Amino acid sequence: MERYLDQLNEAQREATVQTDGPMIVIAGAGSGKTRVLTYKIAYLMHQGVDPFNILSLTFTNKAAKEMKIRIAEIVGESEAKNLWMGTFHSVFAKLLRADAPKLGFPSNFTIYDTQDSQRLIASIIKEMGLDKEIYKYKQIYGRISSYKNSLITVRAYFQNPELQEADAAARRDKMGEIYQNYVERCFKAGAMDFDDLLLRTNELLTRFPDVLAKYQERFKYILVDEYQDTNHSQYLIVRALSDRYQNICVVGDDAQSIYAFRGANIDNILNFQRDYDDTKVFRLEQNYRSTKTIVNAANSIIDKNQVKLDKVVWTANEQGNSIKVHRLLTDGDEGRFVAGSIFENKMNHQLHNKSFAVLYRTNAQSRTIEDALRKRDIPYRIYGGLSFYQRKEIKDVLSYLRLVINPADEEALKRVINFPARGIGQTTIDKLIVAANTHRLTIFELLQQLDGLPLDVNAGTKTKLKNFATLIESFQVMNQKVNAFDLAEHVIKATGLMRSFGEDLTPEGIARMENIEELLNGIKDFVDGQQELVDASGSLTEFLEDVSLATDLDQEDENDDRVALMTIHLAKGLEFPYVYIVGMEEDLFPSAMSMNTRSELEEERRLFYVALTRAEKQAFLTYTLSRYRWGRPVDAEPSRFIQEIDEQYLEFATPPPSQRSNPMLDASIFGDVPQDTIRFKKPSPAKKPQPAPSVVPKNLKPVQAAAKALPYDGEMSVGLRVSHMRFGKGTIVALEGRAADQNATIHFDQAGEKKLLLRFAKLGLIDP
Repeated sequence: MERYLDQLNEAQREATVQTDGPMIVIAGAGSGKTRVLTYKIAYLMHQGVDPFNILSLTFTNKAAKEMKIRIAEIVGESEAKNLWMGTFHSVFAKLLRADAPKLGFPSNFTIYDTQDSQRLIASIIKEMGLDKEIYKYKQIYGRISSYKNSLITVRAYFQNPELQEADAAARRDKMGEIYQNYVERCFKAGAMDFDDLLLRTNELLTRFPDVLAKYQERFKYILVDEYQDTNHSQYLIVRALSDRYQNICVVGDDAQSIYAFRGANIDNILNFQRDYDDTKVFRLEQNYRSTKTIVNAANSIIDKNQVKLDKVVWTANEQGNSIKVHRLLTDGDEGRFVAGSIFENKMNHQLHNKSFAVLYRTNAQSRTIEDALRKRDIPYRIYGGLSFYQRKEIKDVLSYLRLVINPADEEALKRVINFPARGIGQTTIDKLIVAANTHRLTIFELLQQLDGLPLDVNAGTKTKLKNFATLIESFQVMNQKVNAFDLAEHVIKATGLMRSFGEDLTPEGIARMENIEELLNGIKDFVDGQQELVDASGSLTEFLEDVSLATDLDQEDENDDRVALMTIHLAKGLEFPYVYIVGMEEDLFPSAMSMNTRSELEEERRLFYVALTRAEKQAFLTYTLSRYRWGRPVDAEPSRFIQEIDEQYLEFATPPPSQRSNPMLDASIFGDVPQDTIRFKKPSPAKKPQPAPSVVPKNLKPVQAAAKALPYDGEMSVGLRVSHMRFGKGTIVALEGRAADQNATIHFDQAGEKKLLLRFAKLGLIDP
């Protein structure tokens, strides 16, 4: 163990070897907090702590897996497998499996993803006959999610007049009824959504003191990563579990708290020392990721925030290049610049595509970047887009598998009862829903009792419904005998899914078949992997839980050589040699929706801090003078965040325009000012007024191509080397027409061949 501790710096080592009592590790960006957490767990085990008594909560499942692998290298694989390690949702889903019956749920409850929850809410709104323009299901889902994360149950909602008045003012006076119906329907279906995994854990620990005592005794040591991103519900779980032994270590960085919109509460980390007596504080301030320029620039940004913990991040890395700021005319130009710059850096430095990341504030900004990368034949991957497990064909297969485990799952049943087509129409499904609610049965229970209950369907339809129920029952029997892979393979064939997708020979149809094949490969890998675990069986229940808690980042393929495109929120925890932060404009970043209060603006600034500290070697900032919004060009101005960076760390490829320097009105429209009203001293006639200095940063370095481009309006000739603001450097290969109508065919080095009308082209002559 000592040789591993020797790899740590002094601050990291002190935090690692401190074992007992409450402690907070304030870890700056790139300061090695994951290494500290990993070695700390290994050190605890080396000191004789049973791994069964350690609970480690991480930000992503991927991070947990990587940490387990590293811990296994130190203490041995068999012991590392006994750790309770994962995200809040995955760990407490496992905990709930054991004690869910106390809450009235089956142990094999289904976990609804966002799409499942939203579909159910849409169904409830339709069944209640509400105006779907007022009760937009996605907004209702978000409201319910925020209630749950704030521990506002249905009962608490109806006991809170302020909440009800707020919803009534928004013309949503039925909000409470929708919430109640949603909770009841989930309960009836034996399903929990993501927020329930935390809400129900709180309920379990609060209502059943014996359960709380059991887990307090089990988890004698608790470690929480990214503590600044915990919400109120997560905070209470950690407080409850750590209350007996108080051996709790939280790691985080207040400067990277960027999830307030998801309920994260920065006060959890700011007030940690008030929550626990005799808290030991450790600061990891040495950055191992980025250059001095990037680290110091990021510090100059975050220093503008008033609410923060004291720390000074520094690095021993090289000074590195200045942060390059590029001004473009339009968002289309921005995309072309980013693609061209990536291509140029790849060629000049022999880099892989995965060395580059493009970060943006909103998903909508990706389109122009994608277009430009495609034209350059640069492969890319969008994070946060449609996840593999959200694709229609995959959801279809998984819905059948979910029914095998939990036939009460209403959303899964409605999805596949007529897919592939069995002649069971939407009218029949609506009748099933009404009858099931009337008789207080699940839809599947109704299907099993069709002969004994009145249902207004014809004999042929009744036979089809019975056949569907029998099919699912046969899968349930088979599930008792085979593993998840064998069952899934049988389900895909027996339901007709394989035949249905196989008949579509279009590229889209072939892609769907490939996705189903990949799903089977994933199930096979999962089953094989579970065989190595002590307390796992490779069952269908385990696989479905693993899938339901997967995130887009967990599925990253390390061998996939693509440029990464993602929102800044998704970039947290990642790092890339070259990072492009695009759309650095007021009302876009910072967002116009997040500038109403100081706390909102400070969160936007923390978001920029996170974006900048993703870069290892080089960061680029881009902004445009005009950007399309809703199909119309809108004038834009540079973000205040560019101005907040100490200018010694910036290099402007184009000088930023003087902001707000022009008067809003021309004074001459008011006429001459009477001389007797002027109270200021007149300038001396002996001195000529000097022109105002142009607003150009002291460290302005013109871009290399522009340095050699001289304004040229003389006679053009074939072979002349010219420069264009948008297309770069090129050579004139042909000239047509005369005088004002003359046009030139120019072969640009990177943009290819273009035909330009010379009177509009504004070409520069490249000095040979």
